[in-house]
Amino acid sequence: MPDKPQAQAKAHRIPSPRRRGRPPRTQGRNGAALVQSLSRALTLLESIARADNGMTLSDLAQQSKLAPSTAHRLLNTLEQHGFANLDPQRGLWFVGVGAFTVGNAFLINRDYVVVARPFMYQLMEQSGESVNLAKHYQGQVVFLAQVQCREMMRMLVRLGSHAPLHASGAGKALLAAMAPQQVKEMIRRQGLPGITANTLDKEPRLREDLARTREIGYAYDDEEHAVGLRCVASTIHDEHHEAIAAISISGPRARISNRRIESLGKMVMATANRVTEAIGGQLPGWRQRVVDVAQSRR
Repeated sequence: MPDKPQAQAKAHRIPSPRRRGRPPRTQGRNGAALVQSLSRALTLLESIARADNGMTLSDLAQQSKLAPSTAHRLLNTLEQHGFANLDPQRGLWFVGVGAFTVGNAFLINRDYVVVARPFMYQLMEQSGESVNLAKHYQGQVVFLAQVQCREMMRMLVRLGSHAPLHASGAGKALLAAMAPQQVKEMIRRQGLPGITANTLDKEPRLREDLARTREIGYAYDDEEHAVGLRCVASTIHDEHHEAIAAISISGPRARISNRRIESLGKMVMATANRVTEAIGGQLPGWRQRVVDVAQSRR
């Protein structure tokens, strides 16, 4: 046991100042438990977000490999903060308004999403088809916004949903804007799984398709992600010439016929170019050459 002077010295020790803006460190096993709880709660939230019709506690616990009691405790915490919502009559958990608020803040802070929307409406009116905005995220294309057309038969996309890069119009447009080594690494990590009979599941075929995309300025999805659905897409670029998103036109094969592909491709590329200009972006050399060639032919 320490003597009295040592005990007093410890009692009057001045704590070291904490850096502003940083939370105090949590040491040892308690810190690890807090991080694990956060990870588990986020996993539950992601599971709920992927389910259109809600999920039961037992399904969530099983999918997340958690004990029902642990899952219930974490869900209650999420509910208290507005990130999850329980329908007591059906026993189903849904995403809460808090999650929407956070997600919407992300979209607002991405200027190109806000800037692109009026251009997307114009493109929908011009083409008569639904228009989508998507970005690349962890080897997938994620849909950020959609302007639905007025046709009874139309493509509906859930915001935040994913599609493979190699099997979607927006994804192939983004792949075409990448350096060859990036594409090679993406294929190595993700593979080229077949989704439909038309999916480009062999690397030589995909690279040939990407080369054509760079030549004409837009990508074309010919029922490669969903049977009966066609899509054309072109990329939006930032001030460093980097592709940050893609705009696409999508609709049923019955309306997007072979003879409409070229005209729709030119429409979507022109719209992507206008959005790029509106956000202060710059087209890369290969895209600028496509624009120059088109202007010289007028």
